[in-house]
Amino acid sequence: MSKNIVIIGATSAIAQATLRLYAESQDNLYLLGRNQEQLETIAADARVRGANEVHTAVLDVNEFATHESTLNPIFDIFKTVDLALIAHGTLPNQPACEKDVHLTMTELSTNGISTISLLTLLANRFEQQQKGCIAVITSVAGDRGRQSNYVYGAAKGMVSIFLQGLRNRLYDHKVQVLDIKPGFVDTPMTADFKKGALWAKPEQIAKSIVKAIDKKQNKTLYTPLFWMGIMFIIRNIPEGIFKRLKL
Repeated sequence: MSKNIVIIGATSAIAQATLRLYAESQDNLYLLGRNQEQLETIAADARVRGANEVHTAVLDVNEFATHESTLNPIFDIFKTVDLALIAHGTLPNQPACEKDVHLTMTELSTNGISTISLLTLLANRFEQQQKGCIAVITSVAGDRGRQSNYVYGAAKGMVSIFLQGLRNRLYDHKVQVLDIKPGFVDTPMTADFKKGALWAKPEQIAKSIVKAIDKKQNKTLYTPLFWMGIMFIIRNIPEGIFKRLKL
């Protein structure tokens, strides 16, 4: 039986790799993103791969007033949504944010507040239907603030705390809430970074996401798994030492 899948931020590399897997399973897709042309290209590819039906809609996540009116038609078409995956985000220029409070607030909005707005609306819908999965791609950067990316980390950490509360709230309503924390991923967003052994491909992350959702894991997912151990160490470095590190 085909599942009804909603993906917000569908043009991101991880989202595209994930939706391809669902397309190959002949599921129904509703894709949202900022660029209509890109969405149509991705939708066409999904149809070729076997998606049962594919819908698209333009959404600027920082236009909060449009969130509800954009989400409502999805539930009119699908009636029940099996999975809502939130995958949008930007990688802030940390030094630029340190000099420009407006830029900092914009990045916090894009990577944090906009997700919380969408989650609030989706949670109410999923609570009503009493089933399904809400999944959000956050980041290991949200586990501890580091001088190199603490604006990004603060936004992702905020979303992770929100997801903890949401998981607690929706547990009795049989709704799965998955916090997906990738480590370093080789995507267009990280094109300028030197790659090494700790880096993963979007396709690898996508497979772990689908596997966790299929297993109905209701938790935080570190992907690849070795990041769980890495972040355990980083979280537990004493502050007196940590503040002296150049991370």
